[in-house]
Amino acid sequence: MDTITHALFGLTSYGAVNKGEMDRQTKKALLFSAIAASQIPDIDVVASVTETGRIMEQMWHRGLTHSFFLAPIWALLIYVVSYLIWKRKDRMIYYLALLNVFIHNASDSLNAWGTGAFEPFSDIRVSFGVISIVDFFIWFVMFAGFLVIRMKKNFPRHRIWKIVWLVIVFHVSLQSIQGYLLLNEAKGQYQEVALSAGFAPGQFSLIGKENETVTIYDATIWRGKDSRETLYSHEDADLELLFQENPKAEVLKQWSPFVVVVETDQKLGIFDPRFYRNGESFLFEYIEFQ
Repeated sequence: MDTITHALFGLTSYGAVNKGEMDRQTKKALLFSAIAASQIPDIDVVASVTETGRIMEQMWHRGLTHSFFLAPIWALLIYVVSYLIWKRKDRMIYYLALLNVFIHNASDSLNAWGTGAFEPFSDIRVSFGVISIVDFFIWFVMFAGFLVIRMKKNFPRHRIWKIVWLVIVFHVSLQSIQGYLLLNEAKGQYQEVALSAGFAPGQFSLIGKENETVTIYDATIWRGKDSRETLYSHEDADLELLFQENPKAEVLKQWSPFVVVVETDQKLGIFDPRFYRNGESFLFEYIEFQ
C-alpha cells in the first residue's frame, strides 16, 4: 500500500483502542507505537542510496523488512523506544506495534507489488493482487468513520473505529474471494496467470500467458472477462546481453510472476504485464541497439 494508507491504518488502529482509563503518557506511547509500526517495514528504502540497492530495488524493497518472521522484532524495538521516551510498560504498546507491522506486511502482500513475506527462509514473492496499492474505498470508509465521530460525539470513539475495521476486513475478504474465483477459472485456460486489482471494488486486470501469447482482460465476477490487450512475447530471445548491460532486467524477471519479452531491431527488453497501460508497462527494463 502507499505511505498514506499505512499511516491511516496506524491511526485507526490506535483509535480502536479503548483508552478511557489510560494516562496521557501511555496514550502518547500507544500513538507512537501505532504510527511507527505502520511505517517501519518500509525502512528498506534506504538501500536505494547505493548502486547495488538501486539495481536490486525490486527484490529488496518489500523484502526482508516485510517478513512476518521479523514482525515481533520490529514490535519489540518500537516498544523499547517508547519505554525510553515515556517510561510505560503497558503490554498494549507492544501488541499494537505487532498488529500494525502485521497489517503493513499483509496489506502489501495483498496487492500486485507483493512482499518477501517468508524471507529469509524463502525468496518466494507473495503477491495476491486482490486490492489496489491505493484503495480509495478503504480511504472512504475511514473518512466516513471520522465524520460519524464528529457528528456522534457521545458515542464511544473506539467502537466507531472498530466498526470501520470490520468494514475494511469485509471489503478485503470480498475482494479476495472474487480474486480467487477469477484466478481459479483462468488457471484452467492458461499456463500462467496473474491478477491486479483496479481502483474500483470488484474490478480486476486478469493476465493469462499461453506459450508466446499474453492476454490482458478487464474482469469482474458479474460481467466476466473482456479482452483489453493481446501481446506477443519473444520467448526464444537470448536475454543474456540484456542481463549483462541492464542488471535490473534480471531482477525484474526474478521478481515478476512472468514477463513479456520484447525483441526488435532497435530494442531488447522485458516488462511486467500486470502494469501494462496505454501501450506500455510501468515496469519495463531494456537496452537499445545503435
